[in-house]
Amino acid sequence: MPITSSATKAMRQAAVRRVRRQPVKTTMKTMIRKITLAAKEGKAAEVQKLLPLAYKAIDMAAKKNLIHWKNAARKKAGVAKLAVVKK
Repeated sequence: MPITSSATKAMRQAAVRRVRRQPVKTTMKTMIRKITLAAKEGKAAEVQKLLPLAYKAIDMAAKKNLIHWKNAARKKAGVAKLAVVKK
């Protein structure tokens, strides 16, 4: 447990921020998971429909500094690769 009052306050602030940021990160992971599953099942139309939603979720996570902007670019590239129709 924190000893100083400033450490106690920092702990409270961290808890509040964690609660505020968690839905953004969860949404991002969920959208990536949905696209991955749809791509494995061969549902190209569903993947195309989910792609903008995944981009938005990834961009929001990067905007809120949950992930690095280069990590966001890498995730978007990976999701886009799944969206390409394989023949």
